[in-house]
Amino acid sequence: MADVRLRAAAVEDCALLLSLIRALAQYEKLEHECVATEAALREHLFGPRPYAEAIIAEAGGEAAGFALFFHHYSTFVGKPGIWLEDLFVQPAFRGFGIGKRLLAEVARIGVERGCGRYEWTVLDWNEPAIRFYDSLGAELKREWIINRVSGAALQRLARTAESR
Repeated sequence: MADVRLRAAAVEDCALLLSLIRALAQYEKLEHECVATEAALREHLFGPRPYAEAIIAEAGGEAAGFALFFHHYSTFVGKPGIWLEDLFVQPAFRGFGIGKRLLAEVARIGVERGCGRYEWTVLDWNEPAIRFYDSLGAELKREWIINRVSGAALQRLARTAESR
């Protein structure tokens, strides 16, 4: 597929990004967790304080996929890093190297910005993705366990800071 084009997402792409995010949620069997809105994407990606960036892959004039990432900081490395929050390629466009191009573009941005790490997660049941990441030299860090506080638990935890 020679006519693949990668480009930075723009504010006009919020509806497109949301549709790709929903397609990813469906693929991951997590539609029930996907509550993002166009307004939230507009504010958090393109507002006064952007929290993340996105790259859109287009093939033949159609949206083929996207990568959404943001910076974090590694105290051990002493440098910023890039966290890939989402990578998704539409089923019809898989097998043409689009996912690899998106991953490589985010890596290029990280190197250009002086990042020392590039990290992401993968669902443990997603064997095709795990094999793909392994083929790129990614190191699966099975000893790390993700922790998450959200919803009511997040609100309760935040209130403990207010009581000081």
